[in-house]
Amino acid sequence: MFSVIKWVFWGTIWVLVLAVFHYTLPQVDIVRVTDTYEKRIDPGENSLFWAEADVGSDGTVANRDVFFIQTRRAKGDVMVYRNEDTGWGWPPYFKFDTSNLQAEAADAKTTADAAQYFALKHYGWRNEFFTIFPNAISIRPVDGPDASKGIPFLNIFIITLFAAIAWAIWVRWRRFRMARIDPTLEAIEDDMAEKSGAMRRWLGTWKKKT
Repeated sequence: MFSVIKWVFWGTIWVLVLAVFHYTLPQVDIVRVTDTYEKRIDPGENSLFWAEADVGSDGTVANRDVFFIQTRRAKGDVMVYRNEDTGWGWPPYFKFDTSNLQAEAADAKTTADAAQYFALKHYGWRNEFFTIFPNAISIRPVDGPDASKGIPFLNIFIITLFAAIAWAIWVRWRRFRMARIDPTLEAIEDDMAEKSGAMRRWLGTWKKKT
């Protein structure tokens, strides 16, 4: 039973870690920009998935105007991105150029008959049920819908660094456990076994008297 609980616990931890990486690490979509717009947003239960107010604005206002970029991806499905500053907050993209990016996206609009494709870098998820949108980071023109997204060197570096740190921590913890914790637990178990044996012997003497 304890083994099952341990596996469930660590499985849940690793699922959460993977979810954080999948949400925060940058991804690239090849898209055709179809429209851009601005909309008043009142973050509610999904406020965790909205960035803070734009840097330099009054962050005390509950609702605010948010830029959006409507696109159709190269494989044909529709994707809508929000366009918000991340500022000095999380995730650490240090994005301060929301207005400039919106202007670039507006200038990139094309129709299906005269399609021009762009590599749009973003982070986050799209979920219609919870009204969650990925946040656009940058946009650049590409040759066409089959253009390469490039090698995600940053993602590879971050994941490799995290794996190395996690491995180093695990190795040191294992050594510490084998050197300090396991001998202590074994000594406690031996002591309890010895006391339990002594108790049984003592009870045995009383049985003989009766």
